[in-house]
Amino acid sequence: MNAGYLVVAVLAISVTLFALQNTDHTAVRFAFWRLEGVPIAGLVLGCLGAGLLISGLPLWIKLSVSRRRAHSLETRVKMLEGVVEERDRQLLRMPPSPERHRGADPV
Repeated sequence: MNAGYLVVAVLAISVTLFALQNTDHTAVRFAFWRLEGVPIAGLVLGCLGAGLLISGLPLWIKLSVSRRRAHSLETRVKMLEGVVEERDRQLLRMPPSPERHRGADPV
């Protein structure tokens, strides 16, 4: 777990240094609109954040589908366990069949 904190700390320091060293401003043009005076660090970090969100969306959808399926399967397992318990209770209440106690095969 400590290695994870170390990685996060190194990344946070790297992002901070990047933002402090890239303070120049630039113009951003996209389709029919234009923004003037956007800091390069803000632009790059904004694009990074947008990329993370866009790439994370399919993963989040897959995770939620998997969780729903797991919940459905857990419910089915509980239902089947109840059926097996009920069947076992019924089998224990049944009197033994005479063929089992004779020890001979019926011919």
